[in-house]
Amino acid sequence: MQFAVPPRRSPLPIARSSRTPYRRKQLKTIAIFSFAILSLLYLLHHFFSSISTSVAASAGTSGVVIVTLLDRKQFSESYVKKIIANREDYAKRHGYTTFFANTADYTEAIGDAPQSWTIVPAVRHALATHPKAAYIFHLSPHSLIMNPSKSLKSLILEQGRLESLMLKDTPVVPPDSIIKTFTHLQEKDVDLILTQDKEDLNPGSFILRNGEFARFFLDIWFDPLYRNYNFAKAEIHGLDHIMQWHPTVLARTALVPQRTLSSYGKDSPAASLDGVYQDGDLVVHFQGCEDAEKGRDCVSEFEPYYKLWLKKVKSD
Repeated sequence: MQFAVPPRRSPLPIARSSRTPYRRKQLKTIAIFSFAILSLLYLLHHFFSSISTSVAASAGTSGVVIVTLLDRKQFSESYVKKIIANREDYAKRHGYTTFFANTADYTEAIGDAPQSWTIVPAVRHALATHPKAAYIFHLSPHSLIMNPSKSLKSLILEQGRLESLMLKDTPVVPPDSIIKTFTHLQEKDVDLILTQDKEDLNPGSFILRNGEFARFFLDIWFDPLYRNYNFAKAEIHGLDHIMQWHPTVLARTALVPQRTLSSYGKDSPAASLDGVYQDGDLVVHFQGCEDAEKGRDCVSEFEPYYKLWLKKVKSD
């Protein structure tokens, strides 16, 4: 005799139907809670990232640091304020950082050498203060940025731009140095960008890429042998010597036309053949304006160009 087997039934079918909405509600609650936690973590991450970014910026992560060495004992307060305003305006426009050094802070470091040697420890100080900066842009206090709308990148540092500016197979020290710039030098190999006037190299305005070479170069330039050699033009002739007799340094250096980086004012007789300031040039440098015996005066040479710069700033 066969017995019918009852059909298999799901255990507790009523319970299953009642728990499904409950589990869905649980999952929804967990999802909402997870989303809230993730959102909170994202906001905290963004908050602390913003803090760390602002701290890093204050520590000097700017692409370019503009370095100017000021002799606050020699310069009038008015002159110093104008120089600072000029640099800070340019830095603000292009996201750069300024570094104003005080000559008195480095007199002990140079010993008995002429005061103009303080340029080297001042630049080293800027590098130490802004270790993540890409470039140092040194500017003499006797100079003005005259083309505030143009960045260093667009004028010099943009890829391919420096390659078109470099002076190759050119006497390092004009007019007839037997040592010439390398013909095979490429833009990617350059760490130092300089100009020259009709007599010497011109460190009144130069660009130095941050890195091992920068520290190496500054150490060589500041060697006591050069500082105590009694060069007629102190650090300038020291630089002339290094570039001619240290190919390791020359191999990382690009010379560019004078007006690219450091045009001279009309009262500076040492300008190269095409080195006198023209409208549109980046910088005007009043080279030698400290020489009162030759009738030079920095303030009187500075003022007309400063007024011209003010007009440009106001018109932008």
